[in-house]
Amino acid sequence: MKKPLRKAYFALLLGSSWAPLALAADQPPTETAPRAATGRPHWAYQPVRRPEIPDVANTSWTRSPIDSFILTKIEAAKLAPSPSAERAAFIRRATLDVWGLIPEPEDVAAFVNDSSPDAYETLVDRLLASPRYGERQARRWLDLARYADSAGFQGDVTRPNFFRYRDYVVQSFNEDKPYSRFIQEQIAADEIAPGDQKALVATGFLASYTDNPNARDLIGRKYQITTDITDTIGTAILGATVGCARCHNHKSDKITQKDYFSLQAFFANTAFDEKLPAAKGEQEIEYQKALAKYQTAAKDILDTQKAIIEQIREKASAFYKERYNPDARASIFKPKSEWNALDRWVNYRADTVTDQPALANYLRDIANDAQSPDHTPEAIAKWAEYQKLTEELKKFEKLKPTRGADTFTAATELGHSDAPPTHIFFGGNHERPLDEVQPAFPEAFANGETPVITPTATSSGRRTALANWLVSPNNPLTARVFVNRVWNEYFGRGIVGTVSDFGKAGDKPTNPELLDYLADDFIRGGWRIKKLHRQILLSSVYRQSSAHREDVAAADPENKLLAVFPRKRLDAEQIRDSFLLASGRLEKGLGGPAVFPPLPANLNVGPAWEASSNPHEINRRSLYIFARRSVPYPLLETFDLNNPQQAHSKRDVTTTPLQALTLVNNDLVFQWSQALAGRVIHEAGASESARVERLYQILFARNPDDYERSALKDFLDEHEKLIASKATEGKFSIAVPTGEDVKTSDPIRASAFVDLVHTVANSNEFIYRF
Repeated sequence: MKKPLRKAYFALLLGSSWAPLALAADQPPTETAPRAATGRPHWAYQPVRRPEIPDVANTSWTRSPIDSFILTKIEAAKLAPSPSAERAAFIRRATLDVWGLIPEPEDVAAFVNDSSPDAYETLVDRLLASPRYGERQARRWLDLARYADSAGFQGDVTRPNFFRYRDYVVQSFNEDKPYSRFIQEQIAADEIAPGDQKALVATGFLASYTDNPNARDLIGRKYQITTDITDTIGTAILGATVGCARCHNHKSDKITQKDYFSLQAFFANTAFDEKLPAAKGEQEIEYQKALAKYQTAAKDILDTQKAIIEQIREKASAFYKERYNPDARASIFKPKSEWNALDRWVNYRADTVTDQPALANYLRDIANDAQSPDHTPEAIAKWAEYQKLTEELKKFEKLKPTRGADTFTAATELGHSDAPPTHIFFGGNHERPLDEVQPAFPEAFANGETPVITPTATSSGRRTALANWLVSPNNPLTARVFVNRVWNEYFGRGIVGTVSDFGKAGDKPTNPELLDYLADDFIRGGWRIKKLHRQILLSSVYRQSSAHREDVAAADPENKLLAVFPRKRLDAEQIRDSFLLASGRLEKGLGGPAVFPPLPANLNVGPAWEASSNPHEINRRSLYIFARRSVPYPLLETFDLNNPQQAHSKRDVTTTPLQALTLVNNDLVFQWSQALAGRVIHEAGASESARVERLYQILFARNPDDYERSALKDFLDEHEKLIASKATEGKFSIAVPTGEDVKTSDPIRASAFVDLVHTVANSNEFIYRF
């Protein structure tokens, strides 16, 4: 290290005011990452161009241009594609991929026996037309949107109406909303569709940030929120690590701090209203009935509490306002007639988080603080009375609605078109502002486009300008990133392996021509998502067998050429939902408030998780389980559930002893095995051979072979003896098949069959997609 640099380094560590370092602190960094040696922009930042479809030798294998792009690489490596998978394996694969569920045996049989020339097309169209498709696709998007039903931080307060955003995503996929419109609504629905609740809830995408209502630094909180939104758009939509440029110019991509804060400036005037009245439907009416019942029963207590708070409201409000940071107080204590855009945001935020419980905390504080000037016998008496009333309220607790809401959350610009200024911050520190910047697209991939911002009477129009650019055909990233995500869903690896990093530090595309063909076709086809899925599902490359091949393993060990269909472990939701489906317990209702299945007995989280006992709730798809940031649902977390703290780009696939132990020992899994055993007995009848066959048809979409039949017969015989040997004085408990109309003449043999079902369901073949 050269002496001047070493000197600056140690000066920084020691907090010295060495002059050259101090001068640097007043100037934004100027270095930028160099372009490639050719002088051309990075490949991902160049416009999407439709490539020529390559010529291939084995033309009979290609069913679509997708296959030609894949096959030309396979043939160049002197390999051949794999033969088609058996039909039963294909429908299991496709149903898991499109619905996130295993297929029913009757659907498998119908497809296997369908001799019509369009059998595959009919199957794929049926899968894409089902509401189950939207649920599966929504799960992928919600990972990126960092969706949760709670706010995080130490309080992790519930967001009771956030299920509406989740339902919006499901509905958008099911109705095949163009991806371009899907993005525009999530970024700027309040500007492009004001008054339309169905569109407004889409801005839940922006509002899904983690939040701390107790934050005292309101200016810092605003900065954290806009930072989260900006980073999420970079990750989820642009596949760009723009967040790296918040503190310094990007080290590998040509994205500067100015680019970053210019992008953040699009959200400078954005706030969120979490209590907009929702249109009245069945859910809202039921919620209001339950709420009215509670309020009527507890009216006297609630009114008395409110009266106590009204007596101290002015002092309590002033107390809370004084606790904010000086820069926030400057806005809070300014006359409303003098408010600017930043003042409006700060005051709106302060009003939103200062509710009755917060004001009651002031009463608690002064009653318990003998040094407080407001610590008086009257204050102590008020707090004692308030506490007593709170205890009395608990007897009405069960009347309160525990699920749902009659409100929705949406973005707002507080009825004004002017926006707070946005500055570059030295080192990303919001307390060290440098130059002010205006909204602009990152220069590296803007291709010369500048924002066309048209303010309205009530909004800045900034987010509309950003949304329009994000889905512009000239934007080089949005379409590429999305089609790559869909490819990743089906093949376990994107054409660009780093699905949210298309920059220089990310992976290079294994088949850049295919990527651009898919992106170009996606845009030309009106950004239709189902069309993209259909293309892939009906391709020869997707139809291939997943059987191991030594020649492919030797020539292409990572299977980047896709000469063999890649096997993939099911994700957490697929495992749970398929278990429920197999057991006959899966509730298939669409949408609505989140549900609270029971947690393991040894996991006591108190009021954070009020478990339901209603089977119509607890047996719903995993998509509808309440996503509490501080209490992830344990069964799903074991199998690599997404982390909603930030945009989650790709599910991890780990293999741990805990996963095997969970499937073996988890009470829920065993109950599902009992129900599955009951279903099999009910559907297959008295023949044990027929029962084993039905079990395999349900779980694996195939019949057992002779070896498996023999091994399972031996298992039953041995396990029956083992269970019988555990009897003591003729009294012992056994687990028998459950379900309606399940009759067994031999309980011990039936119990052994439950264990057989449990064992078979624990196999790799069930939790893998081949």
